[in-house]
Amino acid sequence: LTTLYLTWYIVSHYDMRALFAQPGTGELSFWAGVDLVVAMPVSWLPLVSDYSRFARRSSDAFWGTYVGYFIANVWFYALGAVMMMALKLSDPLDLIPAIATLAGGTIALLVILVDETDNAFANIYSTAVSAQNILPRLSLRTVAIGIGAVVAVLAASLPLADYQWFLLLIGSVFVPLFGILAADYFVVRRRRYVTADMFRPGGAYWYRGGFNIAGILAWLLGVGVYQWITRAQPDLGATIPSFVVSMAAYIALAALLRVARPSTGAEQQA
Repeated sequence: LTTLYLTWYIVSHYDMRALFAQPGTGELSFWAGVDLVVAMPVSWLPLVSDYSRFARRSSDAFWGTYVGYFIANVWFYALGAVMMMALKLSDPLDLIPAIATLAGGTIALLVILVDETDNAFANIYSTAVSAQNILPRLSLRTVAIGIGAVVAVLAASLPLADYQWFLLLIGSVFVPLFGILAADYFVVRRRRYVTADMFRPGGAYWYRGGFNIAGILAWLLGVGVYQWITRAQPDLGATIPSFVVSMAAYIALAALLRVARPSTGAEQQA
């Protein structure tokens, strides 16, 4: 409802045709912009998996995730960009006080503040689940409380002005990671996973003492490529190159290290 209100306010009070006719400033290349736009949704993919794994059918998980991601990301990114142009802001940090100056803006900000608590909860839950994957004996409740305390301190102390570089940092972590996931699922294992083996020491996904060396090496290579491009050649865009590099590297290393060895369990198509 808050988003609908802000959208209605901007559209009804400003000339959209004139706003979109404005020339670009040239401060950010198209592909560098792609890096920032991709970094946000890709960082949520592990969290989405924590919930979509409970779907009764794979089609439900796919379409629910796709529609939710697509509509939300396009809408919010577009609204943010339009508000920056309409309110003639140059610094994203000025957006929040600018919203407060709109009619009903203060109420909208309060609603957004309350609404944003679910993001914090979802992130903490996802991190706690990931920690449990590494150390299954950990208490989910204890880990969640501990993580919540740590991130509360970080949220109060880290400068918000560095958010763009934070997006690029998480982009460099998650884009190569999902390049490896795509390679493993579609190429190496040909869309077949053994669910029971995911929870069994010594199973098909135990690799070498629980570590997938091919995946780790390919991931580090992808992170390196992403970080180098964002610093040395940002206009090229780091998302697609790092995704392709990590994907190709994993396919090659998986073949070399024989990652997709036969499982003892009956295969099922994911």
